[in-house]
Amino acid sequence: MNPQVDIFYQNAPRWQQEMLYLRAIVLDCNLVEEYKWRGPIYCHNNANILAVNAFKESCVLSFFKGALLSDHAAILTTPSENSQEFRYIKFTSVDQIAAIEQTIKTYIYEAVEVQKAGLKVPLVKPEDLILPVELTQIFDADHKFKAAFESLTPGRQKAYIYHFSEAKQPATRTARIEKYIPRILQGKGLTDCVCGLTHKKPSCDGSHKLKIPHSTL
Repeated sequence: MNPQVDIFYQNAPRWQQEMLYLRAIVLDCNLVEEYKWRGPIYCHNNANILAVNAFKESCVLSFFKGALLSDHAAILTTPSENSQEFRYIKFTSVDQIAAIEQTIKTYIYEAVEVQKAGLKVPLVKPEDLILPVELTQIFDADHKFKAAFESLTPGRQKAYIYHFSEAKQPATRTARIEKYIPRILQGKGLTDCVCGLTHKKPSCDGSHKLKIPHSTL
């Protein structure tokens, strides 16, 4: 057991008993408990296998390579349509967890075997995605912008494409693209810091909201 994880569970404002039950199940499967990204992560041979998280309406057991699990009991959920790897099991009571405890262990053991086998989720590349028409139109009109977009890392390109495509109305898609043109021309991603105050480069950690000089943070 990891002392930092102890504190995490002790201070959990909700779903505490459910998460402690999940913790016991996971540890019984001989995974190593670590504290990463402000939460409990469970590993095998230093590789991340799963995480236990709490949200407003439920707690979840999240598998890092969940897309590769067979899901024979059909209990895995995809976080969003854009999620390529993560899959999770959602719980709202201790009884619900107890009812499928053995199944949960089966999924955990399978996840470990997936990791040991070195299997990887085949990720979608930016060139495989369908670009919104509004973006291609702006590319045609502004070759400098197109070149800046294509010079972004694949992950940053995909994040922008997903964000632009999620808008249902053409006008909204166009507005989103125009909003981020200056950021893209700077070589910045959708969630990258553009003010220089962040402590977690390249991501924005919200330091700009404090309106305090970086040196004093």
